[in-house]
Amino acid sequence: MATATQAIRLHASDNVGVALKDLSAGTKLPLLETPLAHDIARGHKFALEPVAAGASLIRYGQIIGEAKTDIAPGAHVHVHNLGMGAHTQDYAHASQSTPLPPAPEPRTFMGYARADGGAGTRNYLGILTTVNCSGSVARFIAEAAEKSGLLDAFENIDGVVPIAHGTGCGMSNKNEGYAALFRTLSGYAQHPNFGGVLLVGLGCEVMQIAELVDGRPIRPDGALRYMTIQQVGGTRRTIEKGLEELRGLAEIANQAQRTPIPVSEITIGMQCGGSDGYSGITANPALGAASDLLVRHGGTTILSETSEIYGAEHLLTRRAVSPDIGEKLIARVRWWEEYCAKHGGEMDNNPSPGNKRGGLTTILEKSLGAVAKGGAAPLTDVYEFAEKITKKGFVFMDSPGFDPCSVTGQIASGANLIIFTTGRGSVSGFKPAPGIKLATNSEMYERMAEDMDLNCGDIVTHGVSIEEKGREIFELAIRTASGAQTKSEALGFGGAEFVPWQIGAVM
Repeated sequence: MATATQAIRLHASDNVGVALKDLSAGTKLPLLETPLAHDIARGHKFALEPVAAGASLIRYGQIIGEAKTDIAPGAHVHVHNLGMGAHTQDYAHASQSTPLPPAPEPRTFMGYARADGGAGTRNYLGILTTVNCSGSVARFIAEAAEKSGLLDAFENIDGVVPIAHGTGCGMSNKNEGYAALFRTLSGYAQHPNFGGVLLVGLGCEVMQIAELVDGRPIRPDGALRYMTIQQVGGTRRTIEKGLEELRGLAEIANQAQRTPIPVSEITIGMQCGGSDGYSGITANPALGAASDLLVRHGGTTILSETSEIYGAEHLLTRRAVSPDIGEKLIARVRWWEEYCAKHGGEMDNNPSPGNKRGGLTTILEKSLGAVAKGGAAPLTDVYEFAEKITKKGFVFMDSPGFDPCSVTGQIASGANLIIFTTGRGSVSGFKPAPGIKLATNSEMYERMAEDMDLNCGDIVTHGVSIEEKGREIFELAIRTASGAQTKSEALGFGGAEFVPWQIGAVM
């Protein structure tokens, strides 16, 4: 990469190159015997050799689709001449599951030790809602707490986070959608980044508070309170009682202090959104290197977005620790194929328009770049959306590719830190988990520096190695887990990104 200034061939078997800067038609490149036939924008592809109609286009040494027409050397390769085509994969379950060597020295971060054995990277009070009908009241309670200065006397609490959403009623209480929402709310109620949780319902909804709390030790520290608006007596009384309950929870949560905790207690949810042609070259593989470092220290990283690993799932099944784990992943892929077909969708409805402007063409191409976030560690298990993560190492959690929804599931599963790569410039935050933003290219980073935490574009512009950038991300993760504020936290993001996955009919 250090010597590639204009374009790069990512694998010896590739028949496309990738422009590393805007290139004009007629430009001569070492990769080509003939000049470029068209203008090629940064991040976009061009043919390195003649490709016949129906033949495969290769990037990363993997098939990214097939040629719709004959393609000449130096021609732009994109949506006009590259399509999905038929594709089959050799899953070769557990054939490449090689354990990573343990880290030579243990590392710690400054976190909050919780009564259930977990560790928090933040210490918030959460106001969790069972249904959309209690969402406004939850926000009213949070606003009243801020106006009254309720937390002024509690220096160890980071703030109050109202968790409102648009579901919880008008749904079956026996299907996949209900089970997913139940897991999501339970996961947030137990999340280690909450020092205390107030659960607020309306009273008549399908997702009943009694079902969530009955007979289950949700928080061993006792820092859980719950009420319904109908039982308390309306909005005003619920706000007053909510403030009273928050004061009691604050007394408990404020006792927590940051102490040294092994980095094995960090769980990172890994996401990519607003991707471009650089994502699979810079930020995603660099995050993969950081993921491997955390796994070597005994920590956990979560890859998700099932619809965005489609076509690259074979790279994960080969790293599964057993054939059964590989089959669990394929079962989720098959579920997605049926789910999309049932609703008149297609698995190749991605990349998005913004992704395509950035140079990505098919879901196969995007997926190959997205899987790079997972590094090289063995795949230790596969989980359903918002299912509690029980194994250390590199794992997969089923989710849509819609970033807020996917992150919601990861946090419910136990992620206490989110790392998000973006090439187009996504802006968001994910309370109660801090979110680190990685820019895939230097141009966007400079334009949106107030939103981006780290530039990975220097892998291209300055020849920084993937391994070096991975170490930089790893150290940033430790600092952030220890309390360093991210750009999204400084901007106040996190109030609108709780998006449970709504599966099934709305009634």
